[in-house]
Amino acid sequence: MKRQHFLAKINEEKITTAIARAEAKTTGQISVFISHRRCPNPLPIARKHFEHLSVSKAPHHNGMFIFVAPESQTFALVGDAGIHDKCGDIFWQALRDEMIPQFKAARYTEGIVHAIQKAGDLLATHFPRSDQNRNDLKNVARKD
Repeated sequence: MKRQHFLAKINEEKITTAIARAEAKTTGQISVFISHRRCPNPLPIARKHFEHLSVSKAPHHNGMFIFVAPESQTFALVGDAGIHDKCGDIFWQALRDEMIPQFKAARYTEGIVHAIQKAGDLLATHFPRSDQNRNDLKNVARKD
């Protein structure tokens, strides 16, 4: 799918609202990145952006990153060490598997929002909100 077609089906406001709601319950940080490049193997690229965009600098190493590459119809989920230690690979694989049918049905916003909500619930359980909550990350980035 061409990036512009994907972007036309994305409701950034819904995604940003979902991130704000999820982050209101936790010290964790969530960010979404939509790439304009082809990424047949998105995980290494996602990890690079995860570091570059400072998602890894979230308090308690509890940042979560959703990377989507519409040109190659791929995506990746990256959780920092703090959150990954709490949920392991099984959570990320299950979440990925839940997003795939949404994406195949061209419900991109719904798939991303679902992932944000599930990750937000996990983060809230293990990293509840504190008085020092800060949002240091841009919630949705659209280019690389």
